[in-house]
Amino acid sequence: MLTKNLKQWKEKITKKLIEEWLLTLSTVGLIASSLYLGRFPEYTPEDLKVLFTLFVFLLIVKGLEESRLLELLAYKVERGKFIELKILLFTFLISAFITNDVALFVVVPLSLLLNIERLELLIILEAAAANAGSALSPFGNPQNLYLFHHYHIPLREFMEVIFPFGVATIALLLLLWFGIFLLPSLGRKKFAVPPPEKTIQVNLKEALVFGLFFVLFALAVVRILPLWVGLIPILYAVIVNRKLLKVDYFLLLTFLTFFGLTDNLSRIWTIHFENPTQVFLYSTLASQIMSNVPAALFLSEFTNQWKALLWGVNVGGFGTLIASMANLIAYKIYLSRRKNQKGFLWKFHLVSFLFLAVGIITYLLVEKLL
Repeated sequence: MLTKNLKQWKEKITKKLIEEWLLTLSTVGLIASSLYLGRFPEYTPEDLKVLFTLFVFLLIVKGLEESRLLELLAYKVERGKFIELKILLFTFLISAFITNDVALFVVVPLSLLLNIERLELLIILEAAAANAGSALSPFGNPQNLYLFHHYHIPLREFMEVIFPFGVATIALLLLLWFGIFLLPSLGRKKFAVPPPEKTIQVNLKEALVFGLFFVLFALAVVRILPLWVGLIPILYAVIVNRKLLKVDYFLLLTFLTFFGLTDNLSRIWTIHFENPTQVFLYSTLASQIMSNVPAALFLSEFTNQWKALLWGVNVGGFGTLIASMANLIAYKIYLSRRKNQKGFLWKFHLVSFLFLAVGIITYLLVEKLL
């Protein structure tokens, strides 16, 4: 019995280490670099501020999810005409506020209930829309939140710099929707059938409370209110609903280990990148291999060219499946609900690398204006 339990625990731990491969690799790198240097990494108040901000934001979004308000909004979007277009625009817009990961957790399961052809392409475009939309705000994804704090970027300048990226990606998204969904449906007069009718009970009190928390903390993130207002939703969760404290602690631990790892690596390597094009290309390439969040954490230690880095890690979210966690989320949800995933991966990479190419070309065209 004991042997069986140990075996089960071993299997669970192994599975978790594989699932959280970024945390596993960063922990190994942190330990190895600390042993090599014979020192513990130094954590700055800025590092702790980023961790606190990310934790509070995850908690608030969890509250909005639990209220089922986001689910109701997504359900309403998936009715009427031009369903695919509305879904993609909805995903693009909400990703800028609730992060690309959460947007996909809300939208993809409901989309899988649709009766349409080329459903896998809709899911792939939803992942692209989430990555594109999330780039447009400081709290749209973890790498933006980190860079916004790390470089103390003014909100207006942040949005002006990344705006051309949003224009290029939304234009490509609309073009692909037109070619993949609208034209074929016009030819055959066959449109998407919405998901079955169902009642979604929204907890209005929770929706209002966490909507208010979101507005207050968003103002704190952009430095209009003090950051300590983030203690209010934490206290609310502790006193009223402790289930909300069950956020993605593995993501927080990944940030913690990467902060330590990059501090150690900055003592080993003395390189510094000043050429914006070089920073952009390196961060885009690094994102394809290690995902865009760690690429942002890692390269920020070696450059002051935040504009190129911001573009690089957001453009770099397109391309390979592991370039962004949002890509993996969309794929895993699709995989769990559809037994026949034949052709999904090659279609995903075809579309994703198209977005990557457009992102690179757009940056090279606007680089001198940034």
